[in-house]
Amino acid sequence: MINLPLLPLLIPLITGVILMLFPNRLRLQRTFSLISTFLTIVAAVYLVYRVRQDGILTVTLGSWPAPFGITLVSDMLSALLVLTTSLLVFFVVWYSIYYLSDLHQRFYYYIAVQFLVVGVNGAFTTGDIFNMFVFFEVFLISSYVLIVLGGKPAQLRESLKYLLINVISSALFVMTVAFLYGIIGSLSMADISQKITDINQPGILSVIAVLFLIVFGLKGAIFPLYFWLPGSYQVPPTPVLALFGALLTKVGVYGILRTYSLFFSHQQEFTHQILGWLALATIVIGVIGALATRDVKQILIYNIIVAVGVILYGVSVMTRQSLEGAVFYLIHDMLIKAALFLLIGVMIGIAGSSRLKDMGGMIKDYPLLGWTYFIAALSLAGIPPLSGFIGKLLIVRGGFEAGDLVGPFIVLISSLLVLYSVMQIFIRGFWGTPKTYSGPKRHLMKQLLAPALVLVAITVLYGVGTEAVRPFIAQAVDPLVDPSIYIQAVLKED
Repeated sequence: MINLPLLPLLIPLITGVILMLFPNRLRLQRTFSLISTFLTIVAAVYLVYRVRQDGILTVTLGSWPAPFGITLVSDMLSALLVLTTSLLVFFVVWYSIYYLSDLHQRFYYYIAVQFLVVGVNGAFTTGDIFNMFVFFEVFLISSYVLIVLGGKPAQLRESLKYLLINVISSALFVMTVAFLYGIIGSLSMADISQKITDINQPGILSVIAVLFLIVFGLKGAIFPLYFWLPGSYQVPPTPVLALFGALLTKVGVYGILRTYSLFFSHQQEFTHQILGWLALATIVIGVIGALATRDVKQILIYNIIVAVGVILYGVSVMTRQSLEGAVFYLIHDMLIKAALFLLIGVMIGIAGSSRLKDMGGMIKDYPLLGWTYFIAALSLAGIPPLSGFIGKLLIVRGGFEAGDLVGPFIVLISSLLVLYSVMQIFIRGFWGTPKTYSGPKRHLMKQLLAPALVLVAITVLYGVGTEAVRPFIAQAVDPLVDPSIYIQAVLKED
């Protein structure tokens, strides 16, 4: 039972290896991927239950105890993110079966998705900063495959930019880890945290904190490092975009959340102030981008940037309320972004275009699609009692609690502007003069809508069931507020 944190990594890993033996058996690939992802969800649910009952679970690979061996750590934050990842990947795989052409699915699509899950779940679970780099590389290599599948000229062009940016950030990541190891002499995150506490974070570690901010900021697309995201996320098909939009930037956000709470919490007036200003600038840039475009994909892509800014503002404030809000909003945004991308994928499949000028009056023929999108859009903007509300409320209250007036004001204003941007899709796409549609996925509307509908229902339950969810979020935040809980669990100190 102590090996439970390994299961959400081992199940997709074994599935990916087995699927490589049968690359041309498409039905087998689909069925096996769905079953495997469902089993990963079951393992993740049980993991959350055990962490709730027993506290932080650790697995040390080999016979070497921490801090010398490689440790996997499942605290409540890690377990909840693994569960969220597994859930949304299940619905994206289900959606992909109908959305992608058979030819697209034959080119190792499901294998790449399974290895993407290994990388993302591994990054959330590892207790070792070098292995976080390794798991980042695993999901990035899978994402290179997924972004280029299809072979369109735009995909090849944007994949080169995506590849170049991530190679640079990976090189900087490994150099920063080496720099940190040279000063601290450890790669175990718990041990690093303890040793930094002992030496009270000298100036050189603040420089390393800024380097980590650049590394994770490139992957998380914070200002001014977001420039690659709108183009790179525009070109892959909708299921891949849903995976990227819901998962990849959030792993960068998790990296900042974990390192800035565990390593660099001793001189917040420098490191966290920089993070706070960059987070607010990220919100502003994301909102401007979302309002300036009339392409449904681009509107949601820029809203990814807004969400990254909101979550990181909560991290920068570092009060208990703001951290609870950041964790709550992080999980909400992963689920709702995946659902929204799946929904606009149905719209694009019906209209045959992602431009709003080619849409209109869809509510007449597709009312269920329209009202599902409407609920998802309200949830994204944070309208109560939907799931986006409580996270933003806690972040804003955390900002006020810390004596900041500018940050909470920008977060509140951004909610209204986000609502306006996503309502543009609802008003222009679903109302107005009905158009004649001949999109290639029009006849698959019911099959495509089903997974998106269930995912939206889960986000609604997440919002209205806040009282039930809150104890889990509070437990997830405990090690962020008090790193000694994490250190004692990993190093087995009394």
